[in-house]
Amino acid sequence: MFKRHKGPVTVVGLDLDPSHIAAVELVPGAEMAIKRSALARLRPGVVRDGEVAEPEALSEALRELFDGHDLPKRVRIGVANQRIVVRTMDLEPLLDDKALTAAVHAHAADHIPMPMNEAVLDFQRLGIVDTTEGPRTRVLIVAVRREVVERLAQTARAAGLEIEGIDLSALAMVRAVGRAGAGARLYLNVAGLTNVAVASEDNVLFARSAAGGLEALACTLAERRALTLEHAHQWMVHVGMTTPVELVEGDPDLVAATRDVLEEGVHQLADAIRGSVEYYRMQEDADSLEEGVLTGPATAIPGFVEALGQRLRLSLTSAVVEAPGEPAPAGDLGRLAVAAGLAVETRVLGAA
Repeated sequence: MFKRHKGPVTVVGLDLDPSHIAAVELVPGAEMAIKRSALARLRPGVVRDGEVAEPEALSEALRELFDGHDLPKRVRIGVANQRIVVRTMDLEPLLDDKALTAAVHAHAADHIPMPMNEAVLDFQRLGIVDTTEGPRTRVLIVAVRREVVERLAQTARAAGLEIEGIDLSALAMVRAVGRAGAGARLYLNVAGLTNVAVASEDNVLFARSAAGGLEALACTLAERRALTLEHAHQWMVHVGMTTPVELVEGDPDLVAATRDVLEEGVHQLADAIRGSVEYYRMQEDADSLEEGVLTGPATAIPGFVEALGQRLRLSLTSAVVEAPGEPAPAGDLGRLAVAAGLAVETRVLGAA
């Protein structure tokens, strides 16, 4: 949303999740076809709740990732944290972009609970809608605290990267795994942080970051069973949520503890997501939600998507992007989705 160039350039999408960093370069002219990708784990605390907490450590990790995989240095970075404000706003019917931009800035203070001089503001036009006051231009406005954007930009530049733009991670998620079809869908990216979005076709109607994610479950399991985070993640994938615990190979106590953490985590995550969905449903003209799409490393855990869908009372399916070369684990492909969406600004949605 916050961008520098309008001409065609090679841009790498860069997702900075609390648990990992992911970079994706797409094939020029192709739709969501990955040319190169790179992943690296982040130690806890470098990115906290979606914000840069240790700039020097993150810059070093970014430098190693890009140099080690010979990736282009021009990037579009995703932002996702609970301090980002996303709202829809109805304005007088305006076709001229300059007039619409002026109207958005004139009325934004009535919708954004932060001082405008401390915010970086952008918007997307959603189209003309019929309201009780007649036709209106509906826009999705996004406000990010300036300090968050500036720290992110300084960290990226310290790693030798050139910033093409900064975009909302939830919008990138929908671009990457969005599906065409009538009605609105819920989109979830469950990783170190959970991104929640509601979209109809290619229009994002609502976006929010929910508390918790897969990393919190791994941390809980690691603490309970004295495991490393890497081993905790491996055990969650191994145990999953489909096979009866008595049939899962491994230490019975560890298997049972892993299943307990997964079941508790799905319950807590569903509560957090449900809160976001209920907030969306309170909006005027909110569409009903019956289907959803989940991406992120949680797609690698057998039964996780189905269990979360049951809790949310939605038909929930998983979606990942495809990478070239040898088949990659589903969790790695899930980690690439947001970065892939950041690498392209627009996308024609495929069939559901």
